[in-house]
Amino acid sequence: MSIEIIPGTWSLDKAHTEVGFTVRHAGISKVRGTFTDVDGSLTVGDSLAGSKVEAVVKSGSFDSNDSNRDAHVKGEDFFNVEEFPEMTFASTGITGSPEEFELQGNLTIKEITKPVTFEVEFGGVAVDPFGATRAGFSATTQISRKEFGITWNAALEAGGLLVGDKVTISIDSAFVLASNN
Repeated sequence: MSIEIIPGTWSLDKAHTEVGFTVRHAGISKVRGTFTDVDGSLTVGDSLAGSKVEAVVKSGSFDSNDSNRDAHVKGEDFFNVEEFPEMTFASTGITGSPEEFELQGNLTIKEITKPVTFEVEFGGVAVDPFGATRAGFSATTQISRKEFGITWNAALEAGGLLVGDKVTISIDSAFVLASNN
């Protein structure tokens, strides 16, 4: 495994990528979900500052292993996937070291765009047995779902709300080198 990444255009490897989130439920536990349809690209420049990431997540690909909850979250109370079928991310800057860095960018959910910062760990570069050059990354950030117009909630008998506002987004991704600069 190498710590240096080759400048060029890299395509997201969907089969080796997971976009997930965690949100507090009933104030006592956490609910996790994933999005199974995601696409993206990474353009690596000669430096971190000269690199960029773009991603598109299909909102309707939400999966929490509970079909009733999934239907509710895909509906008007949460993602409203009929009206807002995609969420997007476009980087605006990268700072830090090649091993651990911050990826700043604009996250758009339900046509509301807010700046976010992902803490990113670079996993390295390797050539697989089929000759493809791959790079791996893990990234996390936390957002307020209310800032993106996702405000549905229900009061609990003992006080508090059913769904927490803070959502942790976790991404484990692999990219495949498509072309060198």
